[in-house]
Amino acid sequence: MGTTKNRWLIALSAVAIHLSIGAAYAYSVYTNPISEAIGWEPTQITIAFTIMMALAGTSAAFFGSFVERNGPRKSAILAAILFGLGQVGSGLAVLIDSLPLFLITYGLMSGMGLGLGYISPVSTLVKWFPDRRGLATGMAVFGFGAGALITAPIAASLMSSIGISNTFFILGGSYFIIMILGASYIAPPPEGWMPAGMKKDIASGKKVVKKDLAQLTAKEAVKTRRFWLLWGMMLINTTTGIMVISVASPMAQEMVGLSVAGAATMVGIMGILNGSGRLGWAAISDYIGRPTVFMIFFVIQIVAFLLLPNVTNVLLFQALILIVISCYGGGFSNLPAFIGDIFGTKQLGAIHGYLLTTWSLGGVLGPMIVSQIRDTTGSYIPVFNIFVGLIVFAFILSILIRLDIKRIEKQQKEHKTQVA
Repeated sequence: MGTTKNRWLIALSAVAIHLSIGAAYAYSVYTNPISEAIGWEPTQITIAFTIMMALAGTSAAFFGSFVERNGPRKSAILAAILFGLGQVGSGLAVLIDSLPLFLITYGLMSGMGLGLGYISPVSTLVKWFPDRRGLATGMAVFGFGAGALITAPIAASLMSSIGISNTFFILGGSYFIIMILGASYIAPPPEGWMPAGMKKDIASGKKVVKKDLAQLTAKEAVKTRRFWLLWGMMLINTTTGIMVISVASPMAQEMVGLSVAGAATMVGIMGILNGSGRLGWAAISDYIGRPTVFMIFFVIQIVAFLLLPNVTNVLLFQALILIVISCYGGGFSNLPAFIGDIFGTKQLGAIHGYLLTTWSLGGVLGPMIVSQIRDTTGSYIPVFNIFVGLIVFAFILSILIRLDIKRIEKQQKEHKTQVA
C-alpha cells in the first residue's frame, strides 16, 4: 500500500491538516464582532484563545503516545473531529449566547484538536523524506503559519454577509472536510523506504547516508542530556517570538512612532515571515544542519535585541522585528527534523509532543514577562536587555548540544573501530 503512494501528496495532505488548524490563529478577527453582537467583553473572548494555546502544547505531549500507537491516519481523523466540532460548537455558543460553551468549544475542543493535528502527520513526513527532512516538515508547518492569513479575510467577509454563527458553522465544516481528506491519504512508508533518486546516489557513492544518532523511545529520550538542551533552546526561542508577537504593534508605535495603520501592516507581514521563515529555515537546515541553524537563530536575535533599543529608523526597526519572527517560525519547522536526527524516528511523534510543551509555556511566559516589565518600568527597553541575557543562555545551550552530539558520534566511531 505504502509503495503506491506519492510522497509529495503525503506532504500536501499534511499541509491541508496544518492549514486548517492554523486557522485558529485568526481568533482576533472574531473578537470585536462577537463583543459588539452579544456584549461579551474582549478579555472574556480572549480567554478562549488562551485556553486553546495552553492546550495546544500540552495536548500534543498527551497525545504523542496515541499517535505512535494508532498511526497518523486515525490520529488526524480524531483531530479533525475535535477541531471541527470545536469550531462549529463555537458558532452554537454565539447563537445561544453561552460564554461557558464558547470556552469549552473554541478553547478546550479546538485546543485538543490543534495539538493532536499538529503532531499527527509530522513523524510520517520525516519518514517519507529521509533526504529532505527539513523541507518536508517545513512545508507542513508553513501551512500552519499560513492558516490564519487565509482564514482572517474569509471569516471577516462571511461575518459581514451571513453572521458570526453561520461563519463558524461553514468554516468548522470546511476544516473538518479538508482535514479528513488529508487524513485519508496519510500513511507511513514501508520500513527502510528510500526515494529512487536517493538510492541511486548512494549506490554511485555520490551521497553518503548520515545515520540518526540513535533510535530511542520517548521515555529513553527524556532521560538524555540533549533532550533537555533542546527543550531549553525551544523554550527561549518560543518565549522570545511570542513576546514580540504579543506587543509588536504598541511597541512599534511607542519606540519609533509607527502609525496605527503602519503597525497593523507590520503585524500582517509578521504573519508572512512567520510562515515563510518556517519553510526557508527548514530547507536551509538540510544543507547546513539543524544545530548550526539554531546557533544562527540565537546570534541573529542577540544582535537584533542589542540594536533595537537604539534604533530610530522605522524601516530598520521593522526589519529587525521581522527577522526575529522568522527565527521563531524556523524553530518550530526545524524541531521535528532535529528530533529525527538525534533521537531517530522510532517514536518521533511522542518526543515531538513532549518538546511542544515549550509552546504552551512560552505562550504564557512571553506576554507575561513583557507586560510586567512594561508596567513596572514604563518602557519596552528593559525587555530587550533581559531577553538578550536569555538568548545568550540559549546560544550556550546550542553549543552544548552540538558538543554532546559530537561526543556521542565519537563514542560510536570508537566502538565501531573496536568491534572491527
